[in-house]
This record gives sequence, structure tokens and C-alpha cells, in this order.
Amino acid sequence: MSESPTGPLRDELIRLLQAYATESARLAGEFSAANGLHTTDLHALIAVLNADGRGEPLTAGRLGAHLGLSSGATTALVDRMERHGYVQRVRDTVDRRRVVLTYGEEAARIGREFFGPLGADMDALLTGFTVDELGAVERFLAGVVDMVGDRRRS
Repeated sequence: MSESPTGPLRDELIRLLQAYATESARLAGEFSAANGLHTTDLHALIAVLNADGRGEPLTAGRLGAHLGLSSGATTALVDRMERHGYVQRVRDTVDRRRVVLTYGEEAARIGREFFGPLGADMDALLTGFTVDELGAVERFLAGVVDMVGDRRRS
């Protein structure tokens, strides 16, 4: 295991992460504004999409806990998103008593329209890296996500 970077390299990594966070927040703001969403709506859409992708759809309660919302605020959020076609409430296929949220067709459409070009740009960027380099980047970014999430929760 190598030593942790200090000095200029550490400082540059932090600067780049800050720049990424700023650009990402700006892009999220533009997407939200272009589609009449609140920032919380966008975070909810991402959470529902990621849960769907893992095959573990969210209940409204789990979504609210993830976002730090009260049950009333979560209900209002889900109602608003369902009215716009961004999410759907469906019966769980395993436990029919449970209602889960799935990504709606309108969310998929606006996501493809807005973020499709970004996905193509990401594909082009990734071609410049080896599998080993991407593995290191993955470990680093996963660590950053965990570190920032732990700090936010403390």
C-alpha cells in the first residue's frame, strides 16, 4: 500500500473535487429548472432510479428517510412527482401489501434528453483510461462518496 498523498497533489485533488461538485450542482440546477423540478425532486429521481437499477425499489418511507424528509413532505413530493409522470406507485411483486416507487416514463424521457449527451461524453472520456486506472478511480470515488456521506451524517 502506498502512502497517502500530501502537499500539492492532495491540494489539487481537493480542488478538482470541489470544482466537480460545483459544476455538478450547476448542471443539476439547470436540469431542475428546465423541467420544473425542485432540487429535492431531482435527488428523489436519482434515488428511485438507482434503487430500480439495483433491483431494490424504494418505498415512499425509505425514500423519505434517504432524503431526510418527514412523512408529510415525502407524500407531497411523491404525489407531485407522480402527477408529472416522474414516478409511479406500484405493488411490490414479492409482497403485494407493499407499495414501491418506480421510475416513470416522463422521467426516463427527460433524463435521456438532457443527460444522454453527457453519457456519450463520459464514454469518450473513459476510452482514454486502462481498466486498472479506472479501478483506481472507482476506489477513490467510492471512498470520497463514503467519506462525505459519513461527514454529512455526523
